[in-house]
Amino acid sequence: MHFNPSQRFVCQLIGLSIAIFGVMPGYAQTGDLACGSLANGYGPYDYRTDKSKLGIVERYHFTPAVETLIRGSTNVLPGPDLDYTLRAFPNHHRALMSMMRYGEKMKSPQPRGTGYSVTCYFERAVRFRPDDTIARMLYATFLSKNSRTPEAIRQLELATVEAADNGFSHYNIGLIYFDLKKYDKALIQAHKAIALGFLQSALRDELKSVGQWREPADLPRPPAATASAPVTLKK
Repeated sequence: MHFNPSQRFVCQLIGLSIAIFGVMPGYAQTGDLACGSLANGYGPYDYRTDKSKLGIVERYHFTPAVETLIRGSTNVLPGPDLDYTLRAFPNHHRALMSMMRYGEKMKSPQPRGTGYSVTCYFERAVRFRPDDTIARMLYATFLSKNSRTPEAIRQLELATVEAADNGFSHYNIGLIYFDLKKYDKALIQAHKAIALGFLQSALRDELKSVGQWREPADLPRPPAATASAPVTLKK
């Protein structure tokens, strides 16, 4: 079975153990934002770092049946449980993926049982933790699927900054750029990933398939600076 780049990114994410980060920036509590305040009775907690808080949410709300959209846990529909999960953990990566698929399944920008639109759940995730590159990549994937290319590119640009020296992140950003047919940007991310030691070949192979791959050594080098002639002081 062939997976497109965005699908491969999602599959890799499911099996990835998210690294533990240090102290994160604070979250906004503004109540008059279009997508609501982040204040919540339980949380909000960071999906990457507050692992000890996940148990109650994943035991009673984000169950396997909810994640796969088979049925709800506290309701017939999975919507209320996805909503609860994403209010407690706004950047819960797997719940964001499920919310995206739930909107697709229900063919609605705000599927039944949810408190916000699907877009809003992504907006809340990146507002809560602007440095969460995976949340931004998921948001970009959602925007791409909905033909909102300029917004998707903006999320990828922000993710690239936050990715810093993480080769895995640059590689996956490149896969999404490829899906958007932004081959020049995908190539840059592929080269960054390689330079950082991340050597998976799928992105390179995809770029080769459309004639857009270039080895890092093949890129034009900036011209060497011309040496200044020595200055002779007149006596």
